[in-house]
Amino acid sequence: MATLSRSAVLGRSAAAAALLAWRPGVATAENRSSARIEALIGRMTLDEKIGQLTLYPDDVRPTPRPINPDINAQAEAAERTRFQYEEIRAGRVGALLGGTGVNLGRKLQEAALASRLGIPLLFGADVLHGLRTIFPIPLGLAASFEPRLAEQTARAAAVEMTAVGVHWTYAPMVDIARDQRWGRVAEGSGEDPYLGSRFSEAYVRGFQGTDLTSPRSAAACPKHFAGYGAVIGGMEYNTTDLTERELRQVHLPPFQAAFDAGAMTTMAAFSDLDGVPASGNRRLMTDILCGEMGFEGFVVSDAASAEELVPHGLAADERQAAELAFNAGVDVNMGGGLFRRHLRPLVEAGAVSQTRLNEAVRRVLRVKEAVGLFDDPYRSLDPRRESTELRSAQALALAREAAVKSIVLLQNKADVLPLAKGVRVALIGPLGDDPNNLDGCWAPWAKSGEGKTLATGLRAAIGAERLIVERGSNIEAPIEGGVERAVAAAQAADVVVLAVGESQKMSGEASARAEIVVPEPQQILAEAIKATGKPVVVVLSTGRALALKGAIRDADAILVTWFLGSESGVAITDILLGVQSPSGRLPVSFPQSVGQQPFYYNHRATGRPQAPGEGDFFKARYREVSHAALFPFGFGLGYATVRYGSAQLDHDRLPWTGEIVLSATLTNTGSRPAEEVAQLYIRDLAASITQPVRALKGFAKVRLAPGASQEVRFRISRRDLEFVGQDLKWRAEPGAFQAWIAPSSSAGEPVAFVLDPS
Repeated sequence: MATLSRSAVLGRSAAAAALLAWRPGVATAENRSSARIEALIGRMTLDEKIGQLTLYPDDVRPTPRPINPDINAQAEAAERTRFQYEEIRAGRVGALLGGTGVNLGRKLQEAALASRLGIPLLFGADVLHGLRTIFPIPLGLAASFEPRLAEQTARAAAVEMTAVGVHWTYAPMVDIARDQRWGRVAEGSGEDPYLGSRFSEAYVRGFQGTDLTSPRSAAACPKHFAGYGAVIGGMEYNTTDLTERELRQVHLPPFQAAFDAGAMTTMAAFSDLDGVPASGNRRLMTDILCGEMGFEGFVVSDAASAEELVPHGLAADERQAAELAFNAGVDVNMGGGLFRRHLRPLVEAGAVSQTRLNEAVRRVLRVKEAVGLFDDPYRSLDPRRESTELRSAQALALAREAAVKSIVLLQNKADVLPLAKGVRVALIGPLGDDPNNLDGCWAPWAKSGEGKTLATGLRAAIGAERLIVERGSNIEAPIEGGVERAVAAAQAADVVVLAVGESQKMSGEASARAEIVVPEPQQILAEAIKATGKPVVVVLSTGRALALKGAIRDADAILVTWFLGSESGVAITDILLGVQSPSGRLPVSFPQSVGQQPFYYNHRATGRPQAPGEGDFFKARYREVSHAALFPFGFGLGYATVRYGSAQLDHDRLPWTGEIVLSATLTNTGSRPAEEVAQLYIRDLAASITQPVRALKGFAKVRLAPGASQEVRFRISRRDLEFVGQDLKWRAEPGAFQAWIAPSSSAGEPVAFVLDPS
């Protein structure tokens, strides 16, 4: 794959410029490595080198809420703090994960500096969407279709994580997820590689800032390399069945975008690729990642993923697992000390070369130098910042803006939303006033009670006298008498806001679901509320697209609110009351039925598609439902209607080395302001490889006053038409194409153009 120039994004500091000059595939003076690092490598003992490749959980500063299995098997719990300090002072630890806190962080760094060579520690943590100020889950933020928001929230998260001593975040998660049964859909940006790539690069820019040596910047770690989003059946930690073309065309582009934006570390996936687990896959980790994609940083295993080469069946024992993982290209082992136990005998036996060992150490030291730890080992360990830079007014305001723009309005019959002034509201459902289910997965540093629930937001906005709150059911279990009390509350109100969906533990890692539906006790509650005849507004908390049914699917209005974080309640209230208009669009397709999974809009054409208006005899469809989404990718409504004028091309022939412009005029025909996401889709009508029925190639968010019109313009070049060909290289082929400017992946009328040969 082509590697773009990184000079524009990383050439801002001496450390970053030095990293750019270094190619990890070369382990000689050609690296142009700094004299400081080469001198260190020349002085290091074998154990000290292995230490730099060892990443332990931080037992001195454990994560407030456990987020990973206990993978440090070096000592009993009571001895771990002592053990960790001893190992650090001996130079046998390179990095720690999951710990926060400045005072103890300084003591840990003091211990590292007291080692023979004084190489500082790198502190890492899983900060995906905020530390103490929690922003919408990444899937929710992708619904904003505003990468700038991702950059801004990542920047705010970097400020907070570095205020408590973190240098390195295991984010962004850039896996493309096309099966909503997979729990980790919540952590990424959805089903589309173009949208995922735009958010991937934005997160990296936000986390790393304009100067990576700044004490307010954190090194990014896009994960999980590669193809993890394709696990079979959406089951966590499962195998994949993925062609190399699909890998290159769908799953690698967001990683390339992250690397081009300056990401210097990446994490190996748990899953396999063509039968070889990523952590032991040299072709993936060395040939493709470093050789073809130009990756210039270090690779860290996922938690114990190198050890898991044994249960995968690739390695016979731990020693062979260490040999395979390290020689494949995994530089740093996250977990219980696999490299610490086995690299020394492997090097001594010649199974691991000194060249490979020095190369891995050099990669790690390069990143430590790039983030400024050699010049300032106590960077991001300032007690004053820890007490003043968490949950700032600016961060909370940004969290509210991001939450508002992540909300997607799917249905609004008879314009029930925004709610009329003076209405009496019954807030019913287990998620209406639950402070423990606001944040979503990967928010272990969030404090319960700090986030605002929907009940809190509505009460402040309309007054307690006009709000009735009834839980009705628990998330996955009924409440005795709960439905009856909820029905009574609905009957006493003018409108029902039904807050239902998943708990935050139902999505994220290790939370695959065979049935992606609203749990049955909530569905029973919804049916009873619908039977009252009162208008029902569903507020759906979820970390994935769900198969909606019954009263929830048929509600008067449906708002998808994902997990919005610290400002959840006030953001949803802003939308319900019309203080803000919904502008989010779906980054994943909502299916008609669970049985459609995996489902994604940009599927390839088949020989028997069911075209609109055609019968269903021997067509690509199920007996029960058509091969279409309930709510398609890119779909979302606002409080004003926007009319799309006919798309127009400035030329109907695209020169091989030129551009054409596709434009359309959007008009707000409503009485309220609108934010519309105009989306560019392209289809290749005849190619040497079957092509997607549509593929997103651009988008623009347009703000329109009532009655206003604006032209949107997209430039199309040959690069927008490229695909991975039979030779597994990116290529474009002359011929006929269709293009749309549309409000979703299933809307609009195409225009035709031809790509001329070179």
